[in-house]
Amino acid sequence: MKVLVVHNRYRSFTPSGENVVVEADIAALRERGVEVISYIRASDEIESWSATKRASLGLLPIYSPAALHEIRRLIRRERPDLLHLHNPFPLVSPAVVRVARKERVPVVQSVHNHRLVCVKGTYFRDGKVCRDCLGKPVPWPAVAHGCYQQSRLRSVPMATSLVVHRGTWQLVDRYLALTPQMRDHLVSAGIPAERITVRPNTVRDPKHADLDGGSGVVFGGRFSEEKGIALLAAAWRRHPEGSLGTLTIAGHGPLQPMVEALVAARSDVRFVGQLDDVQMAQTIRSAAVVVVPSTCPEAFPRVVVEALSHGRPVLATALGGLPGIVTDDVGALVAPDIDSLTAGLALVPSLDSPAVRARARQRYEDLYSPAIVYAQLLAVYDEVLEACRQRQLISDGPAE
Repeated sequence: MKVLVVHNRYRSFTPSGENVVVEADIAALRERGVEVISYIRASDEIESWSATKRASLGLLPIYSPAALHEIRRLIRRERPDLLHLHNPFPLVSPAVVRVARKERVPVVQSVHNHRLVCVKGTYFRDGKVCRDCLGKPVPWPAVAHGCYQQSRLRSVPMATSLVVHRGTWQLVDRYLALTPQMRDHLVSAGIPAERITVRPNTVRDPKHADLDGGSGVVFGGRFSEEKGIALLAAAWRRHPEGSLGTLTIAGHGPLQPMVEALVAARSDVRFVGQLDDVQMAQTIRSAAVVVVPSTCPEAFPRVVVEALSHGRPVLATALGGLPGIVTDDVGALVAPDIDSLTAGLALVPSLDSPAVRARARQRYEDLYSPAIVYAQLLAVYDEVLEACRQRQLISDGPAE
């Protein structure tokens, strides 16, 4: 089987679990005998563009001629069995789906966020959950509030793309949703339920999880409002210093000065910066509980499955896909407010038990291990290819 993976990488100064997932998928597929060709663009490219070229940037989320031409040539040269699309914005555009269909290559798309409806992709604005654009023929609230990169001007082409490509999304053969919540989101956006498969995130199996446990609490993620780092800092301050062990904070982002201020004010907070995979695994293993205090409806933060793989319970907010992953036998869910998270942090000693750690590890083995998740992915590929063969959509050459 030959698969063409298409992805627009997010800017390097913005930590992206999605970029990591795409890289991991490519490596895992190759390990399983799949021939993978990739077309990867990076938003970092924009920094080196001339002023003239940057002037065209507003059109690219709608239609990107150069990228689509390159992908068409790649398809005709390599003849992949299918195209697996991740993020098409802003340098590729959703029109890649139409290119693939014209070339009689079926399309599988992984949905990592809510961008089929929400210009920002997070359902989050002004410090709270926002679904103002859901169900609207034109997502005008996104433009009015400058939801994309905090700019009304930049929000216009993104909003236009969502309108223009509503029909394009109907051409995707199979959507991969990270959680049942994401599946429901796609259905609400008009995608037929029978074309959606729930396929979660995974991380490499550490094999020998340390079920003896650790101490303290760890947060790993982007320092931004929707990730809940400010909420966590406020809730942590409500507990007596040292009463919960040490809070270890890993990552970076725009709210880093707030994190540094918390470290300066509290001896029980440690900031370790942005960690690589090995360092993050060590940090999680050394902790008793992993906290995911998101204030937006997240799809499936990778740090959750990392925690489970190491047998670590998770304290999370009950938003987005998190309630479908974190249940009371492997952690605890709280409302995304300061009182609830403060009370949730008080549960850390009770969550840190051999029984909870063992159940967390078992949850990973049963649902989120690479063996399980990549078997699901390959099964989806096979189903899509068989369905397309039956519809005679696949040929040995390009479409007329």
